[in-house]
Amino acid sequence: MNIVCLDMEGVLVPEIWIAFAEATGIPELRRTTRDEPDYNKLMRYRMAILKAHGLGLKEIQATIATIDPLPGAKEFLDELRSTTQTVILSDTFEEFAMPLMKKLGWPTLLCNSLEVAENGEIVGVKMRIANSKLTTVKAFQSIGYDTIAAGDSFNDLAMIQASKAGFLFRSTAQIKADHPELPAFEEFDDLLAAIKAAL
Repeated sequence: MNIVCLDMEGVLVPEIWIAFAEATGIPELRRTTRDEPDYNKLMRYRMAILKAHGLGLKEIQATIATIDPLPGAKEFLDELRSTTQTVILSDTFEEFAMPLMKKLGWPTLLCNSLEVAENGEIVGVKMRIANSKLTTVKAFQSIGYDTIAAGDSFNDLAMIQASKAGFLFRSTAQIKADHPELPAFEEFDDLLAAIKAAL
């Protein structure tokens, strides 16, 4: 019994925060988990910038409405889901991800949620569980699944390394250099072939 665990941003859809940084002209918001391994630190940094600029959930959602999945992502996901159980494990938030899940055909997504004030200010985050990607992979393994994982960032490494097969996809040069033991792919067809071979 296999289950494939995929990261979302950078793998299936563009990085939401980078798109928002470009939309607002605030380059500091380009920082992602590719740059900062500590997710809680990263979110505190982001929330401080949003507060300083008077930006909230509504503005971010307006940018998200303009984002489409990466070219080929839906077809890749459809083919994968027709072959094996697949789940998206992301450190994003339900409030961000739902429009993108609609465009991807409503795959299963396990992620976090936001604490939002009445005025739309993002005041906190509700993390599903600590180290959510690794914890979830281990939970799947505990109920009889072999996991296969793919992602692009620091926060994906633990789930990739804990799985029976794991892959980097469109990752950074630094992460690929630091982890030469992990097969790295740039195209969906190559990642799909590697996953199917591991099943």
